[in-house]
Amino acid sequence: MNTQMESGKPNSVRSVLVRALVVGVLLLLVRFAYVVTIAGESCKLSDFCFLSPPENLDLVVSGATAAAANAVRSTVPSPPRRGEGKDWIEAVRFYGSVFRDLVSEGFLSRASRALCIESGSGQDVFALKEIGVADSVGVSKKASRPLVISGRPHRLPFGDETFDFVFSGGGRFDKLPRPLDAAAEIARTLKPEGFAVFHVRANDTYSFDSFIDLFNCCQPVRSRDFAGLNTSFPKIREIVLKKVSDFSILSHSVKNSGGDSENSCFVSESKRKLVRDAEPLIVDEPLKPWITLKRNIKNVKYLPSMVDINFKNRYVYVDVGARSYGSSIVSWFRKQYPKQNKTFEVYAIEADEHFHEEYKSKKRVTLLPYAAWVKNETLSFEIYRDPGQKSEDKGRGMGRIQPVQSSSDGEVAKIEGFDFAEWLKNTVSEKDFVVMKMDVEGTEFDLIPRLFETGAICLIDELFLECHYNRWQRCCPGERTSKYEKTYGQCLDLFTSLRQSGVLVHQWW
Repeated sequence: MNTQMESGKPNSVRSVLVRALVVGVLLLLVRFAYVVTIAGESCKLSDFCFLSPPENLDLVVSGATAAAANAVRSTVPSPPRRGEGKDWIEAVRFYGSVFRDLVSEGFLSRASRALCIESGSGQDVFALKEIGVADSVGVSKKASRPLVISGRPHRLPFGDETFDFVFSGGGRFDKLPRPLDAAAEIARTLKPEGFAVFHVRANDTYSFDSFIDLFNCCQPVRSRDFAGLNTSFPKIREIVLKKVSDFSILSHSVKNSGGDSENSCFVSESKRKLVRDAEPLIVDEPLKPWITLKRNIKNVKYLPSMVDINFKNRYVYVDVGARSYGSSIVSWFRKQYPKQNKTFEVYAIEADEHFHEEYKSKKRVTLLPYAAWVKNETLSFEIYRDPGQKSEDKGRGMGRIQPVQSSSDGEVAKIEGFDFAEWLKNTVSEKDFVVMKMDVEGTEFDLIPRLFETGAICLIDELFLECHYNRWQRCCPGERTSKYEKTYGQCLDLFTSLRQSGVLVHQWW
């Protein structure tokens, strides 16, 4: 009997183990059915599923790498991930509709080799595969296997002329910190005659032109507006570009920054309209200019308040005649100028050494301790004080530069002048957004013609100019200053000619 009991123990243990195994299998099957069928989510090893790809299935990318696209070519689309079911599926349906339209228009085919930029979790890639574009892959900073591999738009992990079709959706191109580099990479990896399609927020002509100017390789084919996927992106502008091999046939133009005396800027109609829509110039000479011109700043229609300034490579503010750091860089530009959350590089050009020391402790400001001039030469720098102001008074008069051979009874120092127009051409490009304030104590009548002569004027998107003339003096009613020879009428002519040339200029005080 004891022998029978002892032999029954293994059978009992075996029975328990078998039942536990069956229950475990049933639980795994129920879990699998719930995740995939009901929740509509992806099945991963961590979800106790059997059909997910192994964790070590990583798409390694290096060098030129047509292998990166090949690794995903035969990948079967994966369902959405946990917590993304409904939104994920809606996004896939949205992109599927977009891609079917592009197929019907001939911009995309099932045989296309396709790339999605900043794809995120890969809804756009999934939609491409669903409509039959099997050779599709996405890139994003964080990989989302197996649809999306790790990569950055400004350094795509693919060889030259790899793709027939490139797509960037969700307004993600708008947010790229280096759009020009990303545009160059898209052009590099796109095959000749291939198409690139973008969903952006270019809702005005200025931003549309800025976007097109990023792609010197491509011809704009079509642009249309339609409703977005959700409230975060309610209106989409879809832009289709085609890569061409002969750049001479491109229909869009960019600003010219050449250097001959006959140089003139290409000014788009959108820019001319902005100039026409700017605040009117003050035609009649103000009796109290120190009040009138200061109040006029409230009427200024800033460029970023009228248009979207996205799709620029860099954002640059140049303060010519900056004086102290708090004079206009802090009190006006940093506090009042509408920057649309862009980070601007700041250049302060100030010849008066009295202000140089404070700039040493200022971050993100580059000081040029010289005088903006028409050529590189030594100049005399005269400190001018208002009548009645003593040298020991708090503050400092404005500096006026002139050729070194000139004589003056005031405080005069020797300073170095530099060719401002040439410096500007070497510092910024036509694809940058450049804001300039110029307060140079009468030298504007020398600098502005030089900017036109060299074509550097084409590089300025918005100019705030103080024009100096023999204005009425605050101290002495009925008397004009003898410091400047120009009249208010000559200043008005300067502003008018700038606007007629397509320069968005404002009267500064």
